[in-house]
Amino acid sequence: MDSDSDVPGYSDAVCTLNTLQTNASALEQVRRERSHPQQQLQAMEGFLERAGLTVKELDHLNIIHVTGTKGKGSTCAFTEQILRSYGFRTGFYSSPHLVQVRERIRINGQPIGKELFTKYFWQVYGRLDETKDAHEGTMPAYFRFLTILAFHVFLQEKVDLAVIEVGIGGAYDCTNIIRRPWVCGISSLGIDHTQILGDTIEKIAWQKGGIFKPGVPAFTVRQPEEAMAVLKDRAVERRCSLSLCPDLENYPSDCGPLRLGLAGQHQRPNASLALQLSHTWLQRRCLAGQFIPSVNVENSGTLEATAFTPSPIMVRGLADTEWPGRNQTLKHDSVTYFLDGAHTKRSMLACVNWFKETAAQHERKASGSVARVLLFNATGDRDAAAMLKLLQPCHFDFAVFCPNITEAIPSCSADQQNFNVSVENMLTRCLDNERSWRLQNKSEENIGALLIKDGLSLIPEKKAETMVFPCILSALQWITQGRDSVLAGPAKKDLLVKPSIAAKAAALCEATEIHILVTGSLHLVGGVLKHLDPTSSM
Repeated sequence: MDSDSDVPGYSDAVCTLNTLQTNASALEQVRRERSHPQQQLQAMEGFLERAGLTVKELDHLNIIHVTGTKGKGSTCAFTEQILRSYGFRTGFYSSPHLVQVRERIRINGQPIGKELFTKYFWQVYGRLDETKDAHEGTMPAYFRFLTILAFHVFLQEKVDLAVIEVGIGGAYDCTNIIRRPWVCGISSLGIDHTQILGDTIEKIAWQKGGIFKPGVPAFTVRQPEEAMAVLKDRAVERRCSLSLCPDLENYPSDCGPLRLGLAGQHQRPNASLALQLSHTWLQRRCLAGQFIPSVNVENSGTLEATAFTPSPIMVRGLADTEWPGRNQTLKHDSVTYFLDGAHTKRSMLACVNWFKETAAQHERKASGSVARVLLFNATGDRDAAAMLKLLQPCHFDFAVFCPNITEAIPSCSADQQNFNVSVENMLTRCLDNERSWRLQNKSEENIGALLIKDGLSLIPEKKAETMVFPCILSALQWITQGRDSVLAGPAKKDLLVKPSIAAKAAALCEATEIHILVTGSLHLVGGVLKHLDPTSSM
């Protein structure tokens, strides 16, 4: 397996990037701009120019701009795969990354290589660093920097188009310095990031509709009535058409029902949105660069997008789409991992429906008993209790909690480090989550705390009543009980636990198969994938 040190300067680049997570000037930017959000775009434009780019240059990227609360990443993945299947050279900017930061910036579906990342990183960072003294020492924060870097990479690599996923919101997101995208899309809306976007669906819809541009066609999926009303008003205000995507089953197909590469019924609206975005982009391409005029901008009603017959290339694109960490299943001998980065109530409900159906299929094929295990973590201002309540009907035999720390040793990859949250805070959150699960489960069984020998002691001995591990690796090793060879070996430190805790694993040892649902956080899923799929760290 390649290490960061295999490419000179790569590890230094990632470590330098990480300093932008918490440096003083970045924190001051956040404080200053939170009450004046429009300043965020002004600041972003200034950083872009300092990096040697202009907003006008971004017009050449032929951008598809996508926002939403749930499904925007999957929509982008479907769209990128479809257009790549046509032979176009694609750029794809998304967040967050699962294992390595390079995943956020993709060319033709693949994360840019370490050499390219290193070269372009230092080009952009150098220009910003050279000019910071003339700008009160300011440097762009982490996500802003990566957005600038993505634009720079796509321009230098001469992509035919760029699929750009919004970070948070839309109106004031730093990706919204884009002036002339070719088409915009809004996936399913719900309540998330309330401290930034507002605490009602109407406020959130207003933010999301901020990516609409004059004369640029926009598409959305079925939304809550209040959200749709706001989106309609935003479309009129921004002088663009807004079309509602048809249900996926309404598209005529010569080869039967459309097959999706991403599992779960909730992916169907995302696939429909992707079909409309790619179809509109292709129409624009055929018009030799002419701008598609908006339609019915004076009408507050929403247009019904046409359920056209997808081309064979589109059909293949939908079927070939991959998006790791979302409704993903990995089978390692007698251990099956079900991975989904759901982190809102709506996405967790979709995750539960997917897991119930998929796990049941696997259990029917099992030759004996199956132990079901939940591995969970939630971060930020997520409503963990609400998500855990939705998971109760899955009838897990074990519920395990750990922070988004890949290993409790210093060898943790720089790509996985987050300096914005202390280890103590992360572990406290895990204990809170476990307590919430236990209260909801109304179990009188004392699950017991897992205190790792010769390692990080989580809580005083007298409070030893929660199943919490200090890192992802220790949690996985205990759950799998030596059955997954990729979690063992000389590079992995063996898990040592108290005999009383080891005894609790009897049900895991006796089961013919172990099924593990990993959810609650994309960062947790990424940390798990780092251990399960060694190629993801190359």
